[in-house]
Amino acid sequence: MAVGAALGEAVIGGVQKALPFHSGTLRVYAATPLCGTIRTVGIASEVFGETLPVAERYAAFLADAGVERGLIGPREADRLWERHLINCAVVAEAIPADAQVVDIGSGAGLPGIVLAIVRPDLRITLLEPLLRRTTFLDECVEMLDLRNVEVRRARAEDVTKEFSVDVATARAVAPLERLAKWALPLLRPGGELLALKGERAAAELDEAAPVLQRFGVRETELLQVGRGMVDPPTTLVRVVAGRPADRSAAAGRRQSAPRRAGRSRKRSS
Repeated sequence: MAVGAALGEAVIGGVQKALPFHSGTLRVYAATPLCGTIRTVGIASEVFGETLPVAERYAAFLADAGVERGLIGPREADRLWERHLINCAVVAEAIPADAQVVDIGSGAGLPGIVLAIVRPDLRITLLEPLLRRTTFLDECVEMLDLRNVEVRRARAEDVTKEFSVDVATARAVAPLERLAKWALPLLRPGGELLALKGERAAAELDEAAPVLQRFGVRETELLQVGRGMVDPPTTLVRVVAGRPADRSAAAGRRQSAPRRAGRSRKRSS
């Protein structure tokens, strides 16, 4: 659905905010002018390019309906761009062209919706088990006219036979030890799990080693993306899936530990 631009604006507490209007039963948001430091505005423009107006509409929806429905905290509304949108958008540099992606536990659409905006070449499934969240995601997809996105209400462990994707993403879903059990069966051989993690990324990778060994992963790596755009850079745990036979290995099977690529590194504190 194409979104019109007939939207009013209000200055509330010195901050310019978009006022929603209604189209049928769906509340629609037009682009909210990006506010923030000159640096943030410049980086957002660089990262999103010609898709920035779509990202602005998404930010307006997050700041209003996202907070109202409890998908993001009220304190996050004033730092959506730095902490969430740009933080997620830079993950795109780690994803190959034309990839099929499943975003596990998509929640408010971070990073799935953001990646769909900044990378129209990607085919993305937003996988989320909770109805109130999939309702929000469906509204986002329709409002933003994201034709490369499908919303699926399901748990990852219940749809393992339906997916064989290039990339699985996840942000603030679960420790890597649990996340790997959900994500790896969804990947094709050689497919990659890209998990957005914080300061415990290296520790989580070590703690997940037994699970990763049982699944026969080919490689693990700590990456930092978005250097010079987000501070600190976004930290990714990258896990490369093995062959299907390896991934279904018995829990007690002994395998060599997954190697870490030489460029693995910890996120600086």
